[in-house]
Amino acid sequence: MTRKVDLRRFTGFQAITWACLFMLYAPLIVVMVYSFNDSNSITIWGGLSLRWYGDVFWGPEAEKFKVAALNSIVIAVSAAVVSTAIATSAATALLRAGRFRGKSLSFVLVNMPLMVPEIVTAVASLIFFSAIGFTAGYLTILVAHIVFCIPFAYLPIAARMQSIEDVYEHAAQDLYASKWQAFRLILLPLMAPGIISGFLLAFIISLDDFIITNFVKGAGIETLPTAIFGSVKQGIKPNIMAISTLLLLVSVLFVTLSWLVGRKGQKQ
Repeated sequence: MTRKVDLRRFTGFQAITWACLFMLYAPLIVVMVYSFNDSNSITIWGGLSLRWYGDVFWGPEAEKFKVAALNSIVIAVSAAVVSTAIATSAATALLRAGRFRGKSLSFVLVNMPLMVPEIVTAVASLIFFSAIGFTAGYLTILVAHIVFCIPFAYLPIAARMQSIEDVYEHAAQDLYASKWQAFRLILLPLMAPGIISGFLLAFIISLDDFIITNFVKGAGIETLPTAIFGSVKQGIKPNIMAISTLLLLVSVLFVTLSWLVGRKGQKQ
C-alpha cells in the first residue's frame, strides 16, 4: 500500500509557495490599486477616484479602445466556437474511436500548441502566412487563434468525456439507435459541461492573447491587448491601469466560470 506524500510537510515548501504567489500576484494588485488613483502620476497616490475608469469609456482614447475591444470580442467568440468544435471532434475520435494508426501522433498534434513556446508559434504563423501569400488581417488573427486555442478547449472536453462510461452509448445502440443518434442524444448532452468549460477557456485565451496577435495582425488592426501595448509605448498612463484591471477582472470571471462549470459536470 503506497502512502500519500504531503508536500506541505517538506521544509521550506510553504515559504516557497508564498514567495511564488507574491511574485505572481503582487504586480497585479499594484496595478489594480493604482487604477483608483486620483493623481495623474502612476507612482504618487492622490486619493481614491474612478476618474480613470471614466476616461477609458469617455476619454480621448475611448474610441480606439472601444474598436479594439470589439475586434477582440468578435475574434475571441469566433475562435472559441471553431476551436471548441474541433476539440470536441478530436476528443471523440481519440477517446471513443478505439485504436487506430496515428492515434498517438494525433494526440501530440492536438496538444502541440501547449508545448511549443508562444513566440515560436507566432513566428511560425507569420512565416506560414507570408509563404502562402495570405494578407495579414482579421482572418490571419482568427486562424492563428483557432490553432492556439484548440488544446485549451480540448483539455476540459476530454476530461469530461473520460468520466463518462461508454455503457450509455452501447445501451442506446442496443435499443436500435445509430452511432450518430447515440452521440447526439446521449453523449453530447452529457458532455455539455465540458464543452461549455472548454469554450469559456478558449474564449478568454483568445481575448487575452498578445504575442501571436501582434505578429500576425495587419496594419491598422488592433485588439485590446495590442492597443494597450501601443499606448504603453508612448508612456504608462493611469487609464492603462484602469483598462488593464477591467481586462483582468473579465479574465478572472471567465476562468472561474470555466472551472465552476467543469466542476459541476464532474459532480454530475
